[in-house]
Amino acid sequence: SMNRIRLKKKLKLNKIDKIIILTIFIIIGILLSFIYINKKVTPVFLSVAKNEIEKMATLVINNSVNNEAAKTLDASKLFSLTKSEDGIINSVDFNSALVNQFLTKITNNIEVNLRYIETGSVEKFKTSDFLDSYDIELLKKGIIYEIPSGVVFNNTILSNIGPKIPVKLNLIGNIISDFKIKTKNYGINNVLVEILIDLKVNLEVILPYTKCKTVVKTSIPVALKMIQGKVPSYYSGNSSPSLSIPIE
Repeated sequence: SMNRIRLKKKLKLNKIDKIIILTIFIIIGILLSFIYINKKVTPVFLSVAKNEIEKMATLVINNSVNNEAAKTLDASKLFSLTKSEDGIINSVDFNSALVNQFLTKITNNIEVNLRYIETGSVEKFKTSDFLDSYDIELLKKGIIYEIPSGVVFNNTILSNIGPKIPVKLNLIGNIISDFKIKTKNYGINNVLVEILIDLKVNLEVILPYTKCKTVVKTSIPVALKMIQGKVPSYYSGNSSPSLSIPIE
């Protein structure tokens, strides 16, 4: 009878051992599944999030530049010409000091506006027409977009199922701005001169469980001027130090 009791105890211990081993394998299996799914799913969510952040940043940049250009940039003050007797332009003096002043205003304006988006302070925008396609209540929480988790199925029917993942942005470092000139022959003996602002903005794309960085680069025309006559191969600035900008 003692042998039977010992045998029963051994069998009971063996069953417990099996249950423990099985449980460990199940836990390992679940963890590996999560890691696999995460590796497959995360890039999809980040790709959608990056597109939405870049779209929002471009909207904010365009809105800032266009508003500031309309208010402060007088294209007639940007150029002055000297011509020879036969109508050939000897020089196009370009007011780089004025454009640099404009660049400073623009970069400050964009930074402030992106911080408004980042912190959910959208009521501080004087006009929010450019945000018409966005959910203002979400923007007030600093959420630019909510990704339906069903997008991972790559199926229009399933794309809206599951919980929604909030997307936020964070501005990193300084906004880099510069200007460039483009010229184009227009009609007979005319040249169209265009000033563009080049902007580079570094952003962090933030999801609840991960984040990544993205760079938004854009070139926005801010002034046009028609010049009659043959244009030289360079422009000189009237600020100190003098500026020489090759024609593109």
